[in-house]
Amino acid sequence: MHLALSCPCEVFGFLGPFADWVAYGLLHLNPDGHIGAAVRFFVFEAPKVLLLLTMVVFGMGMVRSFFTKERTQRALAGKRASAGNALGALLGVVTPFCSCSAVPLFIGFVTSGVPLGVTFSFLIASPMINEVALVLLFAMFGWKVAALYAGTGLAIAILAGWIIGRLHLERWVEPWVYETAMGDADAEERLAWRERVQCGRDAVRNIVGKVWIYVLAGIAAGAGVHGYMPQNFLVSFMGRDAWWCVPLAVLLGVPMYANAAGVIPVMTALLGKGAALGTVLAFMMAVIGLSLPEAIILRKVLMLRLLLTFFGIVALGIMLVGYVFNAVL
Repeated sequence: MHLALSCPCEVFGFLGPFADWVAYGLLHLNPDGHIGAAVRFFVFEAPKVLLLLTMVVFGMGMVRSFFTKERTQRALAGKRASAGNALGALLGVVTPFCSCSAVPLFIGFVTSGVPLGVTFSFLIASPMINEVALVLLFAMFGWKVAALYAGTGLAIAILAGWIIGRLHLERWVEPWVYETAMGDADAEERLAWRERVQCGRDAVRNIVGKVWIYVLAGIAAGAGVHGYMPQNFLVSFMGRDAWWCVPLAVLLGVPMYANAAGVIPVMTALLGKGAALGTVLAFMMAVIGLSLPEAIILRKVLMLRLLLTFFGIVALGIMLVGYVFNAVL
């Protein structure tokens, strides 16, 4: 039995017959066997995901050419309460910063007048909602699931940042952060459209060039799950019936730091085996948005109490998303 994944673009309609031909015609694999199911899964998903990933990353590369770190800091500085949190989260989605940039970004934002809660909204949204995750979700599950992922990710970033801002936890930031002087932003150069197109090409080279191996590895892992993993085993701890499934998925996701390109194909195979969407989505968001490397980096600028508060609020938001998805889908 094959996993039926809806393809959002008609241009990929040939992939189903092509995957059947490769797995069952060219390689003469058994359609009802584990190897046949795994190979067909891989041949069907790999070209579709890589092509979609390339197109979306190119487009996002052009969009990101309008957002520099200096312009982002100026846009966020002086913003208060919910408006600042919403703007911070939205800018986090379209700007090219990840958890590896947490320390310089945190210092730059705080010292330029960006409120602490707004800074956290930005830092949560930037790694959690990215073009790789969006395009893979769109490719594998359609626009509704991709939109729900983006919407719930934004909600977590906005709400978590707002809560942290209302708690007035600036005293839990390492003192040296506020003592760090940041120079004024230099004048920015306007780019011509030819240069923005080149930004899109550079994004494809830098992002797709680095993650394609993770995409293929993730699809291969997902193919193995799809072909070999017993359905009842997965449902037993990634279902929707037991209350502890969602918290367990979040706990499993934190130490299993991985690129979004690698984890989403596995998510596809888990769903194909009967795992609940909300539980798997909570696992994915924990892997992307709450990681041990990010905690280690942020510990340089945050006291342990603020770091734990930050992780705790985001984890609760992710678990809430998991429960909501399991209840309505």
